[in-house]
This record gives sequence, C-alpha cells and structure tokens, in this order.
Amino acid sequence: MMARALPDLPLRPISDDEVETFWRDGVVCLREVMPAEWLDFMAGPVEASLTSSATTDLTAFGEDLAANAGAALLADRTVEEANVPRGHFKAGTDHWRIQPEFLTFAVESPLGAIVAALLRSEHVWLYEDSVLVKEPGTRERTAFHQDMAYFNLDGDLVCTTWVPLDPVTANSGAVRFVVGSHRDQTRFKPNTFVTDLALPGDDGVDVPDYDHQSMKGAARIVSFDTEPGDMTVHHARTIHGANGNSSATRRRRAISVRYAGDGTVFAPAAAQFAKAHQASMSAGDPLDPKACPQAWPRP
Repeated sequence: MMARALPDLPLRPISDDEVETFWRDGVVCLREVMPAEWLDFMAGPVEASLTSSATTDLTAFGEDLAANAGAALLADRTVEEANVPRGHFKAGTDHWRIQPEFLTFAVESPLGAIVAALLRSEHVWLYEDSVLVKEPGTRERTAFHQDMAYFNLDGDLVCTTWVPLDPVTANSGAVRFVVGSHRDQTRFKPNTFVTDLALPGDDGVDVPDYDHQSMKGAARIVSFDTEPGDMTVHHARTIHGANGNSSATRRRRAISVRYAGDGTVFAPAAAQFAKAHQASMSAGDPLDPKACPQAWPRP
C-alpha cells in the first residue's frame, strides 16, 4: 500500500505520566504525536466518506427523532444566537469496511503503537472506526454517552482514539469528558447520540445529563483545544459529549478509531449494534482477526 512510506510510529514516545493520566482520569490529550503525513493522507477519504453509505446526517436524524418523540433536540443555542448559517453533523462507522484507506490508517499508522502503550497491552485489535464532522454552524450537541454501551465487547482494555484534522476549540465542538467516569461499573444505556433519549431494549440506566442544572458541580468535566497532530484517547467507559460548532468558518473533522487490547472478548450488545462482519464470533470468544484486524504488533 502507498501508506507503507508513511511513518508507522508516533512523533515521540508516550510518557509514563500520560499513561498514568489515561488510567487515572479516563482520558488523556497527547500533544504533537501524529505525523502530518497521515492527516494529509486521510483528508480525501474523510471527504469521500461524507457521501458514503456508512455515513448518516445526524442533524436530519435528530430533528426527525425529536419531532416524532415529542422531545427537545439537544441543540447548542449559542450557535443559533451567533446567526451562523445552519450546519450539519455527519457521522458514520466502519468506514474501514468499504474504504481501504481507513483500514490502512487504523492498522498501519502510529495509532496501534500509541494504544498499546496507553493500555499496557501486548496486542491491539481494531474494533471500529468513525468519522465525525461538524460543519460550521452545526447546532447539534453530542449527548453525553459511554462508548462501551454500543460495543459488542467485554474487557477493561478498550479505548477510543480521536484524531482531529482541524484546529478544535470549545466553540467548534471539542469533546468534553467526565473525569474518572470510567471507574464506574454501572451499565449505562446507549442513547441516540444527538438526543438523550435512550435506545430501547437495554436494561441499563440513563446516562446523567451533566449539563442539567441539577447536575452542576456533580463532576469534573474537561475538554482540550487541539491542533492537527494532537489527539485524545479515552477509555471506552468514560462518559463524554460535545457541543455544537458555533464557528462561522471552521469545520470540525475528526477520525475516531476504537481499539481493544489483551483479554477482550466478544459480548453481543443490543440487537441494533449487530455487525454482519462479526457473525463468526459468539459470546465469550476472543476477537477474530478477520472481524477485528490486528493493529499491534504489526504482522
């Protein structure tokens, strides 16, 4: 593949302090670790993904869902007040299944080495990827949620990497993390991502809305302004969300790749999260490399 000429290791080693921060807080921001060549390599595939079958316009989805349920859409009112033209929130998963560049990025870029260091895991497998683009003027907040609720996995060595292709600030939709929430073993319900409506068929509890007045001060919430080359990594149980993009000109493009480490097994979640390419696995099985390609060590 053409990516073989690209750097396969991060720009610098992951420090012990960064590993400790990840396990203490459930999230860590890594500065200047992703080579610019990889971001350039992925810019075109990200653009192509926005019109692919794997991507959904979550703005339209959220509005339809809220209207049908009689619920309020989780919109960032500061975006409306700024009189910015209406933007859209587009997202999708498993792009690696239909766009080979995403598989290349997930298993040949420095991400595998970074995750192995943070998880302290000998092996790392790709679980899924996601494109998350909030155009200027996107009003939709990303509701607080927990990634593990959507994953067909069981294990403690599971995480999500978030690689921005643009400078990101709180105003343009930086992800917000509830510090230490990964240590809570509560089973939280998955929600619709752009509203706090829980999806049916799950016996967990609702994810708290940390923005509600009743929750003010109940948790420490952090976010990070990032530049291309920076990235965040959070534990799959860390509760997180994001505001809309109130910028009039700046896009918020990010690639999120989710990985599993040693000891992770297949554990089917709710039926709506079934993946056809995972049909070879049954509950309790180790991850099949055909469904979850190995990202570290590289073959």
